Parts: sequence; C-alpha cells; structure tokens
Amino acid sequence: MKSVMHNKEDGTCYLCMMLHSDYQRRVNLEEHHVFMGPNKKNSERYGIKVYLCHEHHTGSKEAVHVNYEVCRRLQAEGQKTFEMAYPNKSFIKVFGKNYLEHTSEQESISRK
Repeated sequence: MKSVMHNKEDGTCYLCMMLHSDYQRRVNLEEHHVFMGPNKKNSERYGIKVYLCHEHHTGSKEAVHVNYEVCRRLQAEGQKTFEMAYPNKSFIKVFGKNYLEHTSEQESISRK
C-alpha cells in the first residue's frame, strides 16, 4: 500500500525533515516500515512507512535501525498517523502496543 505518512514522489527523507528541517530532495531513498518484525505486514497493509536517505535508514548514528530514540520517535509518529487515518480502528489491537506512552515518559524524564 502507498504510505499514508510520507509522499515518496517529493524525494525527501522523512528523518532529515523531522530531525533537521532539511527538505532537500534525495536521489536514492529507502523504504522503511515504521513497525518492524511481526508488525511489518501491518505497516505495509496500513501504509505506515516512510522514505529515508541511507544515513537515516542504516548508515549513521541517527539511523532508525541503529538509534533507539529515533526509532521510538518515528513509531510515535506512525501511531499518531494511523489514529488519524483510521479513526475507526484500534491501534493497540492492530499493532499490540502504545508507542505514545513511551514518548510521554521520555519527555517527562528529559524535563527533570
């Protein structure tokens, strides 16, 4: 399914935009399913995927497959998008976890 989070045709890297407000077009973007493992199929089914430059996919310290916090931020964004795009479906029933709780806990910890 086409992404409900990010338009591949605009050529931007989702994390370059989210982390650095960098909206430059990239030549080679890599598709990333926001929820991996057993939920990869659900990410595909509901379009919860983004397009990333190599550095933000696997090639740097900010890469979603390397950096736990970046991964969790992206998953929280994925949950918010799912809930907006599919208001009649339960995110927790489909994906089995609430990723927004983790984000709220981390924000509280970082404010202390």
